[in-house]
Amino acid sequence: MKTVTVTGAKRFGITFCRPEASMREVAAKMTEEDISCLVVEDEEGYLAGIISRTDVLRAALTQEDWRQTTCADWMTKTVITVPPDALLHDAAELMLRHNIHRVVVAEPVGERLRPLAVISSGDIVYHLHQRGLQLLTSEENNQ
Repeated sequence: MKTVTVTGAKRFGITFCRPEASMREVAAKMTEEDISCLVVEDEEGYLAGIISRTDVLRAALTQEDWRQTTCADWMTKTVITVPPDALLHDAAELMLRHNIHRVVVAEPVGERLRPLAVISSGDIVYHLHQRGLQLLTSEENNQ
């Protein structure tokens, strides 16, 4: 799988929200789109964070009026990203290393990042199964 890039494995396009979105709006968008996270973009379209279903649960269990709080209150601001030419192998290693389920594919624009796609552990498992790809190369398997 080392030769399969994140761009070769995923359609580009993301479902996003703004930091000022209410958690009610976040939960509604996740439900309507049947997705497990939203990329959080600032007003200029740059990466500001990521918010997941787990963040929604944390908000609901922590605060009675969670629906009125904002995405910015609960989102993860330090996002693990990969460039568009990253390999699926590398994305999988990052997920395991950071104990996360997804990474954001982002393109550097100066000092900022423009989000392009999200690669999830489910996407990688799909390619392992449907395309018969391997995460270990023969070189790594012999070490």
